[in-house]
Parts: sequence; C-alpha cells; structure tokens
Amino acid sequence: MHSEKVQTLPKLKSLNKRKKIGIIGGTFNPIHNGHLFIADQVRSQLGLEKVYFMPDFIPPHVDHKDAIDADDRVNMVNLATNDNDKFDIEMLEIINRGKSYTYNTMVELKRRHPDYEYYFIIGGDMVEYLPKWYRVDDLFKLTHFVGVRRENYPMSTNYPVIWVDVTKLDISSTLIRKLVSNHQSIRYLVPDAVLKYIKEHHLYE
Repeated sequence: MHSEKVQTLPKLKSLNKRKKIGIIGGTFNPIHNGHLFIADQVRSQLGLEKVYFMPDFIPPHVDHKDAIDADDRVNMVNLATNDNDKFDIEMLEIINRGKSYTYNTMVELKRRHPDYEYYFIIGGDMVEYLPKWYRVDDLFKLTHFVGVRRENYPMSTNYPVIWVDVTKLDISSTLIRKLVSNHQSIRYLVPDAVLKYIKEHHLYE
C-alpha cells in the first residue's frame, strides 16, 4: 500500500505585503526645498517605501490663473526629485486634466495599485478644511491622512489624522515667485536644477 505524498504550497507572504506609499499633492508653482524636506521627513518617520509628488492640473480651491503652465511645473518636479530614488512623480491629475478632486484621484490610484497603502500628506493648516473636501468620509476609506504639524494651528479634528512633527522651513512658492519678480536670489530655496530652469525659461518675471 502506497501512502500519498501531500504537497504543501509555499507561503506567499511577500505577495500579500502592502507597500506603504506617500502622496504629496500641490500646484508646485514652483516646487521648493520645503516640499522636499517635508516629504523626506514623513517618509523617514513613517517608514514609507516611496513618496510621489502629484502636481494638480487645476486645483479646485485655487485660482488657476495664478499658476504657470502645467508642463513647466511638471518639469520642475522631475528636476527636483530625479536624484532621490525614494521620490517620484504621479502624473494622474495632469493626464486627466480639469479640476483635481482628491477622492476621484485616489479611487483611480487604488484601482491601479491595489497593493499600495497610501498616506496622503497635507499641512496642518489644511486639516481644518477636511470637512469641506469632496466626499471626505469616503476618501478616508481609501487613504491615511498625514498632517504635518504647524504652529498656531490646532491638532483637534474628528478625523483619524496621523500627525508628524517636521522642523519648519519658512519657504513658500509665493515667496519664491515674489523674489524672482523682484530680481532677487532664490538660491538655496529651490534645488539648483529648478533654479536653472526658472532662469532659462524666464518664469515668474
């Protein structure tokens, strides 16, 4: 009588492991060292595999006439991030064109990458506006929200926001545009490649 040999399948733990991916959205008009510093700090503190910078085409809460052409903003994000293999660019909102609603974007990203566990990074000043976001309750089912603490902004919210402490760099895209228009230096506020691009394309003059 021969006994049957039972074969056991190997455990596929690696296939079930979800990748922790950060998303930092914005107009990036232009991207600056403050954006890069925040992304790097959040990635390090939360153990994210990668952070994707996601430029919007037309943000629903900003007067799009103030933003330069999307192609220039995308080019600068690429220049700012291409020397860091933990950074990348997510082009979905640019490709889709029109107004960029985070809920619609995250539905599509989850469809494309079901093995990704997303962490959506926002400034602490934006947390209080979450109740006004389009389909925000459904949005929290698709992604974790990470709030970067800001002085003078409360951390009280009814939503399960993950709070992260990041040393503040007092840099803004508004400041950079103003300095350029006044023919002042923006060196050390943006990556050198972005500085060169702004000069060569006469942006914000």
